[in-house]
Amino acid sequence: MMQYPHWDANMLVVMATVIAVGAVVLLHYEGLAIISAWLAKRSEQISRRKVLYGIFSVLALHILEIWIFGLTVWLLLKYPDTGSVTGANPLQLFDAIYLAAVTYTTVGFGDVAPIGPIRFIAGTMSLTGFVLITWSASFTYLEMERFWRK
Repeated sequence: MMQYPHWDANMLVVMATVIAVGAVVLLHYEGLAIISAWLAKRSEQISRRKVLYGIFSVLALHILEIWIFGLTVWLLLKYPDTGSVTGANPLQLFDAIYLAAVTYTTVGFGDVAPIGPIRFIAGTMSLTGFVLITWSASFTYLEMERFWRK
């Protein structure tokens, strides 16, 4: 039977992951609702400009979500036994943001990679990023349909 001595670190990573995922999904949901309502209210002479506003707004949402995950990883790694990151020793805040960005966008690991329990948030971050990016693509398509031809 395998023994694992750091269950507290694992539970901390799992709880932080659940909180971070909940925060970014709620941010995305509310953000898209606000963006959609804001675009509908704008009285632009060139309706296609609304699509650009929508794209930049969606990108801003994703950047905020990456920062939430990056800050979560950075703070988790302050706690002993949650793991470490190869390629960044010591891990600085922008290293954690970079790790979150390449994970969230599912680009993948290259020069930095998580080790230990922190891998759980990395895997969950990839799934969440994939879902939210595809959600944004659907939102963008619908907004383009609504404003592009006007």
